[in-house]
Amino acid sequence: MTKATRDVTATQASAVLVSTIIGVGVLPLPLFAVRAADTGGPLVTLLGSVCALIGLLFVAALGMRFPDQSIIQYSERLIGKWPARAIGACLIVFFALLTSLTAREFGEVVVTSVLKQTPVEVTVIVMLMLAAISARNTMSTFAYIHFFYVPLLLVPVLLIVALSLKNAELLNLQPFWGNKPEGMLQGILTIAALFQGSFVMTIVIPAMRRPAKALSVSLYSILIAGGLYVVIVIAVVGVFGAQETRKLLWPTLELAKATSLPANVLERLDGAFLAVWVTAVFTTLLSSYYLTSQSLKQLLRLEEPRIFTFFLLPFVFVLAMVPANIVKMYEAVLNVGKVGLALTTVYPGLLLVIAWVRKKRGSAHER
Repeated sequence: MTKATRDVTATQASAVLVSTIIGVGVLPLPLFAVRAADTGGPLVTLLGSVCALIGLLFVAALGMRFPDQSIIQYSERLIGKWPARAIGACLIVFFALLTSLTAREFGEVVVTSVLKQTPVEVTVIVMLMLAAISARNTMSTFAYIHFFYVPLLLVPVLLIVALSLKNAELLNLQPFWGNKPEGMLQGILTIAALFQGSFVMTIVIPAMRRPAKALSVSLYSILIAGGLYVVIVIAVVGVFGAQETRKLLWPTLELAKATSLPANVLERLDGAFLAVWVTAVFTTLLSSYYLTSQSLKQLLRLEEPRIFTFFLLPFVFVLAMVPANIVKMYEAVLNVGKVGLALTTVYPGLLLVIAWVRKKRGSAHER
């Protein structure tokens, strides 16, 4: 990638990461955390964010060593052509699955909460088509889309959380380390899996004006997105308590229903929250779809990535419709997410170690 195409700033890269991480998982997040550690849900969320940060730092460090290449490209220099291509194909399949499950989860929430007479297939295909059309843009436009939507995601959610804290009880959050320490490791991995969209950094770094800022971008992004996740869990557990939260399918949505603006200007904020959430789902879906199509282009050595945007659509849609119901869907989300940690955390870590041992870097021109 030449310097002429390096038009993504560090701020825009941070926006891409933040808006990608904050997505469909916001709704069931407190439920996952409470199931793992009861009142220790906020602690599990914090540790899950740290675990996700480790994987993202591996990706950022690799990107700084190979600033003009994505993981699909520089992995061939590190472990050989065919092993790298095989794992690259696994990454593409994984993110196609992640895209499909994100779209399906979006469809289930919409038909359950808002459009109760609408088939789930309709909502899923509409969102996937929107992501496919948007994924035909350049990296610069892709970054601008995320940069535009970040304030629209953060401000309303922080407002709802701040207003809900007036109803929180500190006793509901004690003990802070939880009552189920044996389930914490499982919960940490589950929460870390919600951050896997941040793997889009592998294709953002080659487009950054200053790839050397990749580490700081990663730190700030996880601090913002992970901090928001932690305060959401604190608010939900503080308001409802751990036992009540276990009974809620989408605790964050229930928190918005129980929150009102001062002077009862709006008695329920769930409508406004769902509007914000739809935007968050779109940005997350766009990133995973864009990453899948770009990675497939690089794997097949093609110059035109837009050919895959609509080619992928029917396959992703079919995958989204495979789970028979919402219970099976969340089982698939949890299982796919945990398996994906090996691809998004362990694999970059191994590549980084190999690059250090073999003293491999980008070419002199790239540096």
